[in-house]
Amino acid sequence: MLAIIRIIALLIAIIIIPVLSCLYSLARPFHRNNVHFAATLMGKVVKILGLEVELRIPESVKGIGPVVYVCNHQNSYDIFTLSNAVQPGTVSVGKKSLKWIPFFGQMYWLSGNILIDRNNTSKAMNTIALTAEKIKEKKLSVWLFPEGTRSNGRGLLPFKTGAFRTALQAGVPIVPICGSNLHNAIKLNRVKNGKLIIEFLDPIFLTADDQKNIRNVTNSTHQLMLEKIEEISKEVGNEMPVSTVS
Repeated sequence: MLAIIRIIALLIAIIIIPVLSCLYSLARPFHRNNVHFAATLMGKVVKILGLEVELRIPESVKGIGPVVYVCNHQNSYDIFTLSNAVQPGTVSVGKKSLKWIPFFGQMYWLSGNILIDRNNTSKAMNTIALTAEKIKEKKLSVWLFPEGTRSNGRGLLPFKTGAFRTALQAGVPIVPICGSNLHNAIKLNRVKNGKLIIEFLDPIFLTADDQKNIRNVTNSTHQLMLEKIEEISKEVGNEMPVSTVS
């Protein structure tokens, strides 16, 4: 019974929140803080899921200028859980086709996220340059998932280098964001589903020399995040599967 109530509440939320966000965004289309507004609403949904979220942001990150955020991508619940960590002036990068998804797509587009055409090879190759230019022009921060896909219980997957190349081109630091393991943690029939810790790590400042060793920087960031995710997952009592960089 609880699961049915939650599913109905989730369906209502994923219609009402995008509608409200679209109305808000129409008053100031593509404003740099529209995504933060929408994410704030989306983040409230964790209460429906019976999940507690603890956000940890070190002083080194508070008030920081444009950055590239890199975060682990676990499952479909990320749209609700990780929304609690989206900072003002932050957008994400998504497929152009997303804007055709009813309600959500229109919110995603109007709020000012960066849309790319992944089906067009020539355009896709320019994604890094385009994103870096948006960061510099509009003083935006960009949220990226370096795994490139949801891990779905497979641990922290190997990172692609795109986010790091974007940071280099834009001349901004990387800020890792780590979410504790959520695999099999949410049961819709359970009243309380425990706790999720989202912890920001200190900024990683890249230099021109890193251009030649971008894979090393990518792998070292992966290792830092892996260690932190394992640590906070143990803290909430939901250890993550073993993962290695390939």
